Amino acid sequence: MHTSTDTLSGPAVRVFDAVKALAFIGDLSMGQPTDHSVRTAWLALRLAQAAGLGEADIVAAREASLLRWSGCTANASGFAEALGDDVSSREAMLALKPDWAGPPDMQGNIGTVITPLARIHCEVSGEAARMLGLEGGTEATLRHVFETWDGSGTPDGLSGSEVPEAVFVVALAGELEIFARIYGIERAQSLIGHRAGSRYPDHLAKLVIDHAAQWLDELGRADASSLDDALLTPRMNDVTPIELIADIIDLKLPWMVGYSRGVAAAAAACAARFALDTNAQKRLYCAGLIHGMGRAAVPNPIWNAPARLSQAAWEKVRLVPYWTSRAGKQTGTLADAAELGSYAYERVDGSGYFRGASGSALSFEARVLATSAAWVALRAARPWRDALSADEAAKLLRDEAAQGRFDRDVVDALIDAGPSQRRVVNPRAQSARLSAREVDVLREISRGASNKEAARELALSPSTVRTHVESVFRKLECSTRAAATLKALALGLI
Repeated sequence: MHTSTDTLSGPAVRVFDAVKALAFIGDLSMGQPTDHSVRTAWLALRLAQAAGLGEADIVAAREASLLRWSGCTANASGFAEALGDDVSSREAMLALKPDWAGPPDMQGNIGTVITPLARIHCEVSGEAARMLGLEGGTEATLRHVFETWDGSGTPDGLSGSEVPEAVFVVALAGELEIFARIYGIERAQSLIGHRAGSRYPDHLAKLVIDHAAQWLDELGRADASSLDDALLTPRMNDVTPIELIADIIDLKLPWMVGYSRGVAAAAAACAARFALDTNAQKRLYCAGLIHGMGRAAVPNPIWNAPARLSQAAWEKVRLVPYWTSRAGKQTGTLADAAELGSYAYERVDGSGYFRGASGSALSFEARVLATSAAWVALRAARPWRDALSADEAAKLLRDEAAQGRFDRDVVDALIDAGPSQRRVVNPRAQSARLSAREVDVLREISRGASNKEAARELALSPSTVRTHVESVFRKLECSTRAAATLKALALGLI
């Protein structure tokens, strides 16, 4: 078998639609309704206007509200390790539930846990804004989005005028949306008043308290089209490579870094072998990239479980493609790709999910995508099994096809084509020259390996690995492994 590698430009999508896709993923990651970020952005717009902010700050408030949770996949592993469930713990945190801080023995030290997780989040979301080509004020807001008026925030402990004003606007809008939805308007106003002067400045909190009922009433009567019109900024009319969405999806689980790109490349290569038209190849490639959007809704401990899943856990997994399908309903030009992507786990015999579709109900493109996803996954290590060799994966897929689960012709085409890769570079990615050994180290740590584990795999000393990691961070201008991974993917280094 051979591996084909192409270096090319990937398909582009409107920035606004990419932003909305990332907002959807972020909302799932935080245990929120899938319109939470959109509603927050609209409230942020109204607050920024009422406060008399300049146009740059108004733009930053809208864009940052939509991307506020785009770093959530990157620190999901840390939240799960510290608090047991990355989704429900963050949902509890946003709702100010008294038990959100985890086990009793940790509650006095939660700040030491949250600060490094906030840094990961801020670096990744800030980098996402830069790669999307959004305004500098948006990137700055996202890099400081957890700072507070009194300096008790994270990750840098900034205070007062050191913090971009849009940070406070986004925080207030988000809390109004959550508190009013969960506790009602009066309780929301009380909670915001209690946090005024510490979490955010008094004058902005007073505006929210005074206008909350009016704004929420207007928001409740707004339709999707009017919300889009209100939130669209000039930069979001540009286009951006779609691979960024895939990379942020995969950051949720270090052992899945690059997986969505691999599925997309395999599906597109398979489509080419069948001489499908250019549109079909592009649709399959895009579907492969974003088919895992719904994965954000499932807590990491379920994905990392080494044993057979419980029925309750399995039901959450079965909803992954459902959420991907739902994402398609609110992501504009990504709708077709998301809908096709939601067929990634269906099987020809009807044993797949979430629809249980079978036979003629599965289009040829859906069969290609489902087989491609399985082909790539089988040849990668998972917490419950080692990676299969190409021959082992080929045998298993052919056995599955013989039992009616996969399309025989598609299986044969994928196996004959061998592994496929596409190195797609984001034109807005900040270039950096890494040595071959630095790339090797980065590849290991991007998959979740510790310095000691990377040293053992690469036959290096831990101190040498640490030196390489420090050099990689310096060259990529970041301080976290997640941000380094995102940048390396965007540069086609891993």
